[in-house]
Amino acid sequence: MDINDEIQKSIDILNKGGLLLYPTDTVWGIGCDATNEEAVKKVYKLKRREDSKALICLVSDTRMLQRYVYDVPEVAYDIIEYSTRPTTIIYDKPINMAKNLIAKDDTVGIRVASDEFCQKLIRKFKRPLVSTSANLSGTPTPKSFREIGSEILKGVDYVVNLQLEKSNSQPSSIIKISNDAVVKIIRK
Repeated sequence: MDINDEIQKSIDILNKGGLLLYPTDTVWGIGCDATNEEAVKKVYKLKRREDSKALICLVSDTRMLQRYVYDVPEVAYDIIEYSTRPTTIIYDKPINMAKNLIAKDDTVGIRVASDEFCQKLIRKFKRPLVSTSANLSGTPTPKSFREIGSEILKGVDYVVNLQLEKSNSQPSSIIKISNDAVVKIIRK
């Protein structure tokens, strides 16, 4: 398994509007190009998830974050830098993303990926990735690759061949930061 080969295969799928099953800094995720509305629709359909329920995106670093959020509150940089576990932040006024990825209240959840594979993939792809747990809506989040259901495995266009056991097999914390710097914990 060569990480660079897996990155190139993943980018080929993403550029075609396809879906990936890939290891993230939290759990195994279903992903696609976060700027492609048709690809985002496929994620909702595969998960059997209402499109009114928002999906999370991953970016490679804070420079990329700034290209997809109109105004990143200063406190967000501290949270990103000092969080001891993966933390998704819900931001007001996302920009340059698929419209069906943006919640009805004009927000989007974005996490700066800490996983080496994700960072390299996103950097090379040059766009954020959707990242949602690899399960059908309403079913438990798989704690390992072995727990991912056959419907998910068959429903994606490519399974990244880095079947690592995740050391952090739990979803990220979720924090909402409004543009007036009010911080609200959504999920610990």
